Amino acid sequence: MDIDWPELRARSLLLEDEAVLALNKPAGISVTGERHDIDIVDAAEAHGEKLYPVHRIDKVTSGLILFARELSAHGPLTRQFNKQTAEKVYLAIVDAGATELPDTGSIDLPLGVGRKNRIRVAAPRETIRRDGNRWSVADADLLNTKNYPSTTEFTVLARHHEHTVVALRPITGRRHQLRVHLAWIGHPILGDPLFDRSGTIPRAHLHSWRLGLAADWRPDGRLELKAPPGDDFWSPLPGPPPALPGPR
Repeated sequence: MDIDWPELRARSLLLEDEAVLALNKPAGISVTGERHDIDIVDAAEAHGEKLYPVHRIDKVTSGLILFARELSAHGPLTRQFNKQTAEKVYLAIVDAGATELPDTGSIDLPLGVGRKNRIRVAAPRETIRRDGNRWSVADADLLNTKNYPSTTEFTVLARHHEHTVVALRPITGRRHQLRVHLAWIGHPILGDPLFDRSGTIPRAHLHSWRLGLAADWRPDGRLELKAPPGDDFWSPLPGPPPALPGPR
């Protein structure tokens, strides 16, 4: 799809200063590097604006995306993601599943690459164990391939008959981590094209909601960003959206 960069920029702008640009990205628009797609980085550059993505969110994911406007800011910001000191929170609407999610929990499931370059848990599905509010696999059950330790923490915000609203904190930042973790424990994200092939839900209900980073050029030394979800994100719920928690 073509991107009208001036219109998208104006509509999605959350914060802009001399070093960074933060947008509330709609679902269905690529950030950068997607084959056969016009992406935000390309669209901005076509209008004379050079942007450097500080992190990535999938095309199907809506919400907060942060760009550096100069390389001197890009390095210190991306290093916080690499060192896992960036504070990230996502929202998702997931299938309620056959077994109810606990109020809080953690998913400690290493990820690997399977057939057709698809991300998967690096162990057979039947070896996933739940111990209270934690999902994991034993080292002995890991597949004989390269795997990447991956941890997601979650908090349930609302429960409905068919759907559950969760806040997600990815401790690690692996590709497709949230989408794979939730699907493999039996609670796939609604509309996720990796796991929902029905085609009846027009978008994936995953949203990049909050981001906290050190930013030494700002008066308080911090970037604390929040991207409110749009009505299209909340559309599967039968009533009003739940109250969202404040910072931890």
